Amino acid sequence: MFSWLANAWRVPELRKRVIFTGLALSAYRFGSWLPVTHVANADSLFGGASGIFGLLNLLNGGGLSRFSLFALGIMPYVTASIIMQLMTVAIPKLEQLQKEGEAGYAKINQYTRYLTVVLAALQATGFGFLFRRQGYIPHDLGRLTLIIVTLTAGTTLLMWIGELITKRGVGNGISLLIFASILSSAPTGINAWVHGGATEKLFFPIIALLVVVAVVFVQEGQRRIPIQYARRMVGRRQTTGGATYMPLRVNMAGVIPVIFAAAILAVPQTISTFNAHWQIAVQRHFAYTSLQYLLVEAILILTFTFFYTAVQFNPVDQADNLRRNGGYIPGIRPGPTTAQYLDRVMTRLTLPGSLFLAAIAVFPSLAIKYGGFSQGTSRALGGTSVLIVVGVALDTMRQMQSQMMMRRYEGFLK
Repeated sequence: MFSWLANAWRVPELRKRVIFTGLALSAYRFGSWLPVTHVANADSLFGGASGIFGLLNLLNGGGLSRFSLFALGIMPYVTASIIMQLMTVAIPKLEQLQKEGEAGYAKINQYTRYLTVVLAALQATGFGFLFRRQGYIPHDLGRLTLIIVTLTAGTTLLMWIGELITKRGVGNGISLLIFASILSSAPTGINAWVHGGATEKLFFPIIALLVVVAVVFVQEGQRRIPIQYARRMVGRRQTTGGATYMPLRVNMAGVIPVIFAAAILAVPQTISTFNAHWQIAVQRHFAYTSLQYLLVEAILILTFTFFYTAVQFNPVDQADNLRRNGGYIPGIRPGPTTAQYLDRVMTRLTLPGSLFLAAIAVFPSLAIKYGGFSQGTSRALGGTSVLIVVGVALDTMRQMQSQMMMRRYEGFLK
């Protein structure tokens, strides 16, 4: 591993990309500590929050509890990206743009940026009115407008930084920003573990290790569908047939269903903050660790996993692509039969993947309620955090490996 890292550092282009990524992430962390004007004591509202506010604070690297320049984090962009991907299925014009290649993708990315600004402005407005209701900011329309504009500009700047990392750095910029946010919360989780009870000190490292192993196993799990290509004429040349495979991942949806379910569950909790009676009712019947909340969260994750996988993987398009390129699955007739076979295999793979995501998402709440673990430990080092960190780390290592293999160095991932 150390020799591989030394070889990676010797490559000038890769070294520049790594340095640029480090500087960009440092700028992000600096902005997460830069407080917004006229706001004080924000930590008392969000610092020990659970539920959706605790999850947002974790994904924003504590920026929400500090109400910093990047308090909204990159989540408005993630939400906008998910909405645009779902809209490509419902709106024929967007679907046509998606099939136009790079020009179509550039247009969709432009729409995603516009939607990000709108969502960030709406979310900033909601938090601004919430803070004014709690008495943390004065009832001054000018100051409230300044805060809304500042938070929206912070998210827009963060979106630009993420795109720069993707273009000039290593890995996916948006994912690395969330990765850095979660890692910044690790010291808090470790401190909570050190000062926790005897049961937590003894069993949590073992549980955390098992969760990491399970996440790596599921994230890397795939079924390889054998593909055979027949010989065919392309112009005046005859292509040689060959055998390859189509990798179908167990968890093709990634962590998107967990984030989407959290966004849906945020609606009742957010609305309840504007009325004291509603807030008491929600806390009584729909608390973060209640069985009702966990059951609804698990059902939403199962539903969104199947739905998002269907959006990402279209068996009919895959079957048509195989037939146009002269490929087929041995023992399966090309065309509709191949599409039905791929759909059946994908459904069987998605079921265990969705169950795994649901189990990972509800694990911190169960650990708090029944395991006696502290909220800080379970939130900072819980299943969802590990799922994001491991997934982003593996993807980044693959990109660095591809750079190394192009220069005939031995890769780190075997």
